[in-house]
Amino acid sequence: MQARRAARELALILLSQLDKNPKQYTDPDFKEIVLTSVRTLTNNAQEELKSACATLVDLKNRIDDIEGNAEINLERPLNASNLPVPLPLTSDMTGKLEELLNICENTMLALEIAELTTLEENDDVKSYIMKIVDSYKDNKDFIDSQIKKFAFGWDLNRLVKIDKDILRIAICELVFVKDAPLKVIIDEALELAKKYSTEDSASFINGVLGKVVIENALV
Repeated sequence: MQARRAARELALILLSQLDKNPKQYTDPDFKEIVLTSVRTLTNNAQEELKSACATLVDLKNRIDDIEGNAEINLERPLNASNLPVPLPLTSDMTGKLEELLNICENTMLALEIAELTTLEENDDVKSYIMKIVDSYKDNKDFIDSQIKKFAFGWDLNRLVKIDKDILRIAICELVFVKDAPLKVIIDEALELAKKYSTEDSASFINGVLGKVVIENALV
């Protein structure tokens, strides 16, 4: 994971914790919020992995029971190994397979969080987080006015908070930080939306950011 990608994700965590008046926070406050949030995410990821392991054990036991209780194996000598048997109807296994897919996703998330935890101490990551957050703190009214202007038909107060925060980070980078190419900033915002929100949110965010770019003559 690149330093700036990690910084964006950690900034998203940070913004999600702030109230409506970010100017009341100092830099040490921001850093403490990020650290606390990362620790919380790490603990949650550990719990998810424990749950995932329990599900895998349950699935293995279920398959062992199906095999051991099959008529062909019940008739075999006690010391003989079980023979493979067909699984039940696909509908009986679909739920378990969906659980396994969720396990894979949670495992990947846990690995990413572990990487974020490591990168949180990286000076480049810290520096870029603070560039984003300080820009947001100093320019919140302008940034939110841009979102309100281009989120046609949406009340800013009713927008999904994760979508607002992704837009805030991207607008900070586009208009004020300006340390990355426009395409990279927008693509990273869309990836955050797909990861933490929805495909519809990604499309909505892309539309708003495109108008911000034109409005502020960034191309």
